[in-house]
Amino acid sequence: MLYIDGSYGEGGGQILRTSLSLSALLQRPIKIENIRAGRKNPGLQPQHLTAARAIARICNGKLVGDEVGSIALEFHPGQVQPGEYIFDVSEIKASAGAVNLILQTVLLPLAFAAKSSRITLRGGTHVPWSPPANYLDEVYLPVLARMGLLTWYSVARAGYYPIGGGEIRVEIDIVNSLKNMVFTERLPGTVTCYSAVSNLPRSIAERQMNEAVICLKDSGIVPVELIEDYESPGKGTVVFILYDGGDLKAGFTALGERGKPAEKVAREACKEFTSWWKSGMALDKHLADQLIVPMALAEGESSFTTEEITLHLTTNIDTVRQFLPINIEISGEHGQPGTVKIEGAGFKNP
Repeated sequence: MLYIDGSYGEGGGQILRTSLSLSALLQRPIKIENIRAGRKNPGLQPQHLTAARAIARICNGKLVGDEVGSIALEFHPGQVQPGEYIFDVSEIKASAGAVNLILQTVLLPLAFAAKSSRITLRGGTHVPWSPPANYLDEVYLPVLARMGLLTWYSVARAGYYPIGGGEIRVEIDIVNSLKNMVFTERLPGTVTCYSAVSNLPRSIAERQMNEAVICLKDSGIVPVELIEDYESPGKGTVVFILYDGGDLKAGFTALGERGKPAEKVAREACKEFTSWWKSGMALDKHLADQLIVPMALAEGESSFTTEEITLHLTTNIDTVRQFLPINIEISGEHGQPGTVKIEGAGFKNP
């Protein structure tokens, strides 16, 4: 059994999700202790518990300590079984738990299964501290497709904090192995700005868009403008800025909340975009840490430059190193632009 300290490094839920995913893939039992020990609400929260039970369900695995608030979790994986699955955060507690983080936990194990799978996830699709549906659909999953992992992703309805109620549907094709990727230079591309509302006046989306366009023009960018209305049981707003350079994509998001002006939402998304844009690096800081696991499993050496070496990134790398005897090199200081090289393990579909 591999013992994982859930409090080291960034000390968040990513240690749990990466560990569960690799445990199922590599058939390695694990025990994670001190889960989210430094957080305001330590231990397993509904979205973390849903992810743990989801991974156990797809491989008929055994969990010990799978309760809300638990700071230790033991997982004994079985063989991954493809199929049709539904995972709902509200079955544990009514909340806006992030469905896309749950998806990232089960995605690679199901992709390396014997047949394709279909999953439905219900909860929060556009919530703080997690990649929104726009980012998965436009940035993360297209890059995985370049690596050989094909998915079909759709949003039935959006789910915002605090009530959730969103739903995504995903079809996951099988993959024999993942290709290495190199993202060291930024490619010429286009910028699209999405401004969306749910159950709120369209004028809010228009104000968000107007402010975003002004901010982007200060960086010499004239974006394509798309104003949308997302079906949802709750109220919410989103600004999402997409950079599409073909193989290379980057995304930047801000979410509305009660009492937060539309213009501030737009400025927050533009600030993230501008930080990446001025860095000259290839990957945004969020995609950098999300690609560590697939690149670690791929064949051959992958590498990328990123706008920032974050604690989230280095923590994910340290977690992967506990499962795979591979070489990962990091050039750059925390909080600064840097380069990461990963010699993939060449994992193949069993």
